[in-house]
Amino acid sequence: MTVTTPSKEKCYAAAMQMLVRREHSVFELTQKLINKDFDRADVERALDLLIKQNYQSDERFAAEFIQMRFNQGKGPIKISVDLKQRGISHFDLSMYDFYALAQQIRVTKYGNEIPSDYKEQAKQKRFLQSRGFDFEQINQAFSHE
Repeated sequence: MTVTTPSKEKCYAAAMQMLVRREHSVFELTQKLINKDFDRADVERALDLLIKQNYQSDERFAAEFIQMRFNQGKGPIKISVDLKQRGISHFDLSMYDFYALAQQIRVTKYGNEIPSDYKEQAKQKRFLQSRGFDFEQINQAFSHE
């Protein structure tokens, strides 16, 4: 019994089907297509064509991904790690106010009052840290400004 690999047209169609559902990075598409047993050369050709046709764009993927994670209340550290895991190394987070977001997330979860109890304050700070905010942003979220 011989095993045949799917053709390059099927590879292109599979990649296009993924992109119709949501944006993907080149890295994500490559991993998913290889996991579906497509030949690496076919994957590279299909992705090159999709990029040339502007159906795939790492810049567009990064912009949408950052906006989605920001809307979910994630901080810049978490967003950066998630993007790098998806093969994106160049991105710009400068237009997002993570200080205000950290404050908003803290107030939404714990209320306006800043706790005087050290243990409660530490718990809240750990929560913000787990969301991917840095220490400066976390400390700002506890200021009375």
